[in-house]
Amino acid sequence: MRTPPRLQPLIEEGLIDTVVRQLMSGKEAMVFVVRLGEDTLCAKVYKEATHRSFRQAVDYTENRKVKNSRQARAMAKGTKFGKQAMEAAWQSAEVDALYRLADAGVRVPTPYNFAEGVLLMELVTDAEGDAAPRLNDVAFSEADALAHHATLLREVVRMLCAGVVHGDLSEFNILLAADGPVIIDLPQAVDAAGNNHAARMLLRDVANLRAFFGQFAPALKTTRYGEEIWQLYQHGALTVETPLTGRYAPQQGAVDLEAVMREVEDARMEEAARILRMQQAG
Repeated sequence: MRTPPRLQPLIEEGLIDTVVRQLMSGKEAMVFVVRLGEDTLCAKVYKEATHRSFRQAVDYTENRKVKNSRQARAMAKGTKFGKQAMEAAWQSAEVDALYRLADAGVRVPTPYNFAEGVLLMELVTDAEGDAAPRLNDVAFSEADALAHHATLLREVVRMLCAGVVHGDLSEFNILLAADGPVIIDLPQAVDAAGNNHAARMLLRDVANLRAFFGQFAPALKTTRYGEEIWQLYQHGALTVETPLTGRYAPQQGAVDLEAVMREVEDARMEEAARILRMQQAG
């Protein structure tokens, strides 16, 4: 195919050889299949952040470090320079999170390079070697739903132990590779200890997994893994090997996770309604 202008500098610098095809286009990025020698990779080309609400960006970028106070002030005011700085921070956050989580053994695409606003990473494939589908495009047996749910809960825990909350985890940003689920799309990842919204985001991530896999395995619908995981994390008792029960018993004086969970469920229902409206409009 004709080389997109944003990828031409990477060819000139020898970071990729050819562009094979476009894989997908979303509101935040376009993704292309590219080749480098004998390797087939994935190139994520970021778009300008014209569709994200400023409030949402503030929630996700709280406590993120920026280069200087001028950038911080501009980002807070929402000026043109501030929006450019926020977009750069948004992109670098995904790159940083991807490398951090890959090093921690989380099931994410292997990152290779980041240049010219393009993230080069592993192309996640299915058993036939084709681009892996998203979970929302796949139907599961009850046994497979339970198995994949358990795998992803363990990945959520592994991420949290690495100090990261995905912040937008759902069936739309998890791929089903030949060897199981792989988590993608991390620009909204937040620092678990430094972001006041981390608990709400963690609970929402886990609630999304429960809602999706609960369609195929109804027993999951009554589980409370999110609250259990966060409570263990708060008490310094969470490790990647910690056994989970799916049960949650509120403790005296603890953060009101019940109230947080009600807020999470409201937000999840609003997002589901928005997605349904988009699908019907299409």
